[in-house]
Amino acid sequence: MSAKRQVHLAAHFPGVNNTTIWSDDRAESQIAFSSFEHFARNAERGFFDYLFLAEGLRLREQKGRIHDLDVVGRPNTLAILAALAGVTDHIGLVGTLQTTFNEPLELAKQLATLDHLTDGRAGWNVVTSSDAFHGANFRRGGFLDHADRYTRAAEFIELSRELWDSWESDAVVASDVFADRSRIRDVDHHGPQFDVTGTFPVPRSPQGHPVVVQAGDSDEGRDLAARHAEVIFSLHTEFEDAQTYYRDITERLERVGRSKDELHILPGATFTIGDTPADAEERSRAIRRAQVSPATAIAFLEQVWNRDLSSYDVDGPLPEVDPDYEGAAITRGRARHTRDVPALVQSWRDLAEAEHLSIRDLVIQVSTRGGFVGTPEHIAAEIDRYVQERATDGFVVVPHTNPYGLDEFVDTVVPLLQERGVYRDSYDEGATLRETLGLPGTITQRQAVSA
Repeated sequence: MSAKRQVHLAAHFPGVNNTTIWSDDRAESQIAFSSFEHFARNAERGFFDYLFLAEGLRLREQKGRIHDLDVVGRPNTLAILAALAGVTDHIGLVGTLQTTFNEPLELAKQLATLDHLTDGRAGWNVVTSSDAFHGANFRRGGFLDHADRYTRAAEFIELSRELWDSWESDAVVASDVFADRSRIRDVDHHGPQFDVTGTFPVPRSPQGHPVVVQAGDSDEGRDLAARHAEVIFSLHTEFEDAQTYYRDITERLERVGRSKDELHILPGATFTIGDTPADAEERSRAIRRAQVSPATAIAFLEQVWNRDLSSYDVDGPLPEVDPDYEGAAITRGRARHTRDVPALVQSWRDLAEAEHLSIRDLVIQVSTRGGFVGTPEHIAAEIDRYVQERATDGFVVVPHTNPYGLDEFVDTVVPLLQERGVYRDSYDEGATLRETLGLPGTITQRQAVSA
């Protein structure tokens, strides 16, 4: 009998998203270092592969006002990860960083530095943007078409790897004090997006390259992941849908000459734990209702209707008025539903009528998911099933409170995964993030071997 496939878990710090409940009695600051420290230490106590931070380049707006979840701000990702390097020993530290509004040499330098500071535990979640609203915070502005942002991202990653590879692994000599110039190559890159000539200022880091994570789900995003990513932060959490996505990515990997062993797929997953199935379901209903306040329900609907709906009763029926398809967007910095809005609205009206749903009830049903709901035994069994039947390689666990939301999962679900023999009970001493994930060497190293 073949050995069981091992579960990989990452921990998503609760932030300015619709899963976080800031009204919870135990909620604490999303700026204070104590919140990040508790969350990171707890994830490391649970032997998670890595901690994952999102990023925001501009505060989102709704009808010209700062969105309520953003009013306390969005701190700098790299600064937080560098600070967490000092209070953790083994867990990977992965940050979301843009390719659209950053420059390759600067970001490659920052990531290589983080990889040195952490002894090889750094990761980069590559994201793109074609949004002029976010771009207004930058000199270039939002100039990229949707497809062009992936063209830039691909060259950005390729150039970053050129920079990281420009130092040989043995370039630093004499007790890490001096470098042998003959083992350092100048970079001379001339492409459609970037022109870079010079010497990269940071020696080769412990991993060679920080681990590359990618979250795009469009056709272009999937192709980018197949060529360049080592982990995919997937949206596909329903079992059959996750299996279909898993097969699609596997086929794309084969087309570009890569093996599935070179990439892990980790969907984001929420969880609600109860002493009994009924208890878990009741807690899940309460959590979902707390996630969708009356103001949040109206704001969610306004993103689709593109109208001011503040006069509508959140406990009443859906608006009879049709969405405004032509007007300027009243939501800025948030994803807006643009695909076949009339069909979407009609489907919601049909659902609300069939199940007698108010505005808030409807938004709860279509915008939140219970994720894994059940006893610890049920949740551990489901996570194991997804991995053994190749729907995922694990999950990015997304708690609903900050910073204590992961504690119960670590205390109750992790031990059961360990009992099943599918999850580690210690870290390998001195392991890099790539080694913790069980990934082979860097993509550049594998390409060199195959050549």
